[in-house]
Amino acid sequence: MFIGRDYELNELQKLYQKTSFQFPVIYGRRRVGKSKLIQEFIKGKTAIFFTAIESNSQRNLELLSTSIWNTLLPAMSSLPPFPSYENAFEKIVDIAQKQKLIFVIDEYPYLASAERSISSVLQSYIDNFFSKTDMMLILCGSSMSFMENQVLGYQSPLYGRRTAQFKIFPLDYWESSKFVPHYTNEEKSIVYGITGGVPKYLELIDESLTLKENIIELFLKPNGYLYEEPYNLLKQELREPANYNAIIEAIATGASRLNEISTKTHMDTANLSACLKILISLGIVKKESAITEESNRKKTLYSLSDHMFCFWYRYIPSHLFMIETGDAEVVYDNRIKSTISNFMGSIFEDMCKQYLYKQNLQNRLPFKLYQLGRWWGNNSALHREMEIDIVGINDDQKKALFGECKFRNELLEKKVMEDLIEHSTVFSRYTDKYYILFSKSGFCEKVRETAPEYNCILVTLEDMFGCSH
Repeated sequence: MFIGRDYELNELQKLYQKTSFQFPVIYGRRRVGKSKLIQEFIKGKTAIFFTAIESNSQRNLELLSTSIWNTLLPAMSSLPPFPSYENAFEKIVDIAQKQKLIFVIDEYPYLASAERSISSVLQSYIDNFFSKTDMMLILCGSSMSFMENQVLGYQSPLYGRRTAQFKIFPLDYWESSKFVPHYTNEEKSIVYGITGGVPKYLELIDESLTLKENIIELFLKPNGYLYEEPYNLLKQELREPANYNAIIEAIATGASRLNEISTKTHMDTANLSACLKILISLGIVKKESAITEESNRKKTLYSLSDHMFCFWYRYIPSHLFMIETGDAEVVYDNRIKSTISNFMGSIFEDMCKQYLYKQNLQNRLPFKLYQLGRWWGNNSALHREMEIDIVGINDDQKKALFGECKFRNELLEKKVMEDLIEHSTVFSRYTDKYYILFSKSGFCEKVRETAPEYNCILVTLEDMFGCSH
């Protein structure tokens, strides 16, 4: 069963229905479901689907030839490969002149690496032949830097020819929950946390097993699918992954500022900054500044945007001996189970923002948010540093929304609401202030009684999974 990606499917279908040449570029991190999205889209349509491999030019030409012949003459078991890529593209032009056609090149970076001239050849065929048909050419790739620089970038022969681009991100927590419909909402949240919403990892969750059993099978056994996954992904993307590995582990274990990461990794800031830039481009790390000009934007925080990486680096490297000697249950019971709520803290904040994006889109909030983020800085009145999990603002109306997110086992107490209101005094230029509290376990009676007095919205985990979308 194919889950999610409604927006992308609808937009691709709109492109397909046009009576002109279309050239969408689709890219995103590995395992995020790009190929399955395309396969779902081309169902019932005439399509040549070619997946390039990490091999030489001749082998890829043979595979392209097979893909073309399978579309034209599916009953034929074997036909000779085309003599050249130009000959193969001529055949595609011939087909496209007679019928509506989709031509997909998946893992395009592999083809471009094997055949250096392929982008120039494609450019020529797009300009002189493809553009005179209503065919759709789709280039897809997992190497983010290659797709952004060598396909979409101005230095590429293909620059300016794409008619749409789709950067595919992991699924949100709503769509992720559809992979485990019978789990509790708390378990669904943790599944989203440990997989990061990556479809390939979500498919590995066996709902007939408990959450504990799934974590053990996937992460805490040497033969588990995700036991070495981050290492493998880094090796595929980076020539020398050692420094990057150290950076990710430093961030996963609490370092968030440049100097803190530098201290933990023993890297100078210039080299560290260069590595961080690459990790950001890969979608593994994110760089964040506090919202609004009240903050010092020079104080930048780094965190892991890939939740699976966050889980893996937090729990696997420090417990390798126990895992490899068969003590997986001890690792889960003594290390993971007791700290999972803490691990979920930042992920729950991410989920709460996703909830607010949806509510804002559907005009279900007290006012329209134009910006949404978090804030940290100095409260001069209180003479201390502080953080606010969520700040949403509308500068035109001088309105602001302040939020706190708690993934804890106890009811949220009134002090949390009082502290949030106190922290919001830093934002003096907003005349109308609203508050929102998110709690996994619900709210104490005093919070529920007094929330309306303070324009405070209360949101439970049940509300978050039950909201219409």
